[in-house]
Amino acid sequence: MSDDSEQPAGLADGPHWLGHRERLRHRFREGGPDAIADYELLELLLFRAMPRRDVKPIAKELLRKFGSFAEVIAAPEARLCEVSGIGASAVIEFKIVLAAANRLTKGKVKGRTVLQSWSTVLDYCRSTMAFGAIEQFRVLFLDKKNGLIADEVQQSGTVDHTPVYPREVVKRALELSASALVLVHNHPSGDPTPSQADITMTRQIIDIAKPLGIDIHDHIIVGKAGHISFRAARLL
Repeated sequence: MSDDSEQPAGLADGPHWLGHRERLRHRFREGGPDAIADYELLELLLFRAMPRRDVKPIAKELLRKFGSFAEVIAAPEARLCEVSGIGASAVIEFKIVLAAANRLTKGKVKGRTVLQSWSTVLDYCRSTMAFGAIEQFRVLFLDKKNGLIADEVQQSGTVDHTPVYPREVVKRALELSASALVLVHNHPSGDPTPSQADITMTRQIIDIAKPLGIDIHDHIIVGKAGHISFRAARLL
């Protein structure tokens, strides 16, 4: 891991990047986020981590390696540090932004009737899971009015598999007195197309939950390429 505090000789004296920083900040203040490109938004974050360095080449290399601003922010620390110039300070800046984005979308969901805020729920699921490096299985537990009781990650797995135990999912629903569930998991490959194992697991949860009066409203798979709703795809 590189040390952000150690800067190459001469960079601190170069006026070109100092002027660039001020122009970029001014453009952001005046025009907002739509006035700047993804690599420039990364530059604004890197300014804080590397106050005496030209960060444009680093920002562009991050986008070349990971593909988008969201994928950079969500990338694992070890992979971020493979990019020359990225160290602990830069990683922290990225993870603060990721945490803030997740808190913001979760705040929009909390306390609302989930089925009446479906687009917000989808935004939340994508922001928290779409760019993850490993599969996670998440459950949104709902009350009788479809309000959110709890949002819990039940299992984490590998890059292409998460062990899910249907009886444990339903047991947790009973503990929380939930009346309905929304199942969510991610595909790190980017393709949200459900596998046969995904379909079978969903059916198993439904078969256990239904006699106990617990509805499965949907199973959503998210990935970098988008999302798939089991209900919309007529898989429920």
